[in-house]
Order: sequence, then C-alpha cells, then structure tokens
Amino acid sequence: MADTQGWSGQGTAEKSSPDRQTDQQRKTATRRLGEPAVRGRTTIADGVVEKIAGLAARDVIGVHAMGSGIARTFGAMRERVPGGTPSVSRGVKAEVGEVQTALDLEIVIDYGVAISDVARDVRENVIAAVERMTGLEVVEVNIAVSDVKLPDEEEEEGETRLQ
Repeated sequence: MADTQGWSGQGTAEKSSPDRQTDQQRKTATRRLGEPAVRGRTTIADGVVEKIAGLAARDVIGVHAMGSGIARTFGAMRERVPGGTPSVSRGVKAEVGEVQTALDLEIVIDYGVAISDVARDVRENVIAAVERMTGLEVVEVNIAVSDVKLPDEEEEEGETRLQ
C-alpha cells in the first residue's frame, strides 16, 4: 500500500490531510457549521478601544495633550514611579457594545489652531482607527476641549509633544 502525503492508509489507497480538504468537503462543513466568522464570539474591552482612540487622537496636529489638568498631573506623577508607564487612554472614555462603540475625548489643544478643524480631524482619525482595528461601528465621538496650551507656558514633565 502506498504512503500518500505522509499518511499511511489502512484499507484505503489515499487519505487527505485536514488542510487539504476538497472544495466539496469545505462547502459541506460550511453549511453544517456556518461561516468561520460566526463560529464563536469576539469581545473587545473598553480599554482596548480607549487605547486605540487615544493614540489616534494624539496623532492629530494641534492636539497638545489628552485629559484634564488633574488627570495629566496624576499621570505625570504615575510615570515617574519606577515601572510606571504613560497612559495612552488618558482623556478617553469608551462604551463598547457588541457591534458599536461611543467615545468621549477630553483634549488640550495648541494655541493658534482652529478648534473646529482640530476636532473634525480628531473625530475622523479616531473613527477610522477604531473601525479599522476593531470592526466596531463608531456611532459618536464627543470631544471636550478642556484647555489650550499657550506658547509661553512651561511644559509639564512627561507632557512634551514631538513635532
């Protein structure tokens, strides 16, 4: 008896490996079990969406920082602690459902930029990033501008923005 594709068949001349299914076998399995995408459940934590949105918002020119003054102060202190890491989700709150998400962002903008333009760009960038990476529909992105960074203000440690 011949050894076919690394399998030693007993009673048959040929056995196919599971990854070499015929088209008919795949169609039968799909009808019986459903499409692979619906054979389980994927959940995405609020924190995952918050991180994606926070990074996407920070990428927009004109956004100086995320979060309120108090949140930024506590964040800067936490970053100074050994092992502390910057919080990319600071200033972002997400509510995630099964297929949709809604986001609230609190931003600090640079002085001199058009707030409406920055808000529009943040909204577009956040929606694109979250929908692309999660597959969730973003139903709303609410943006609160909590402060403006004046040119002569000193930088808070840990809050510098790369240009």
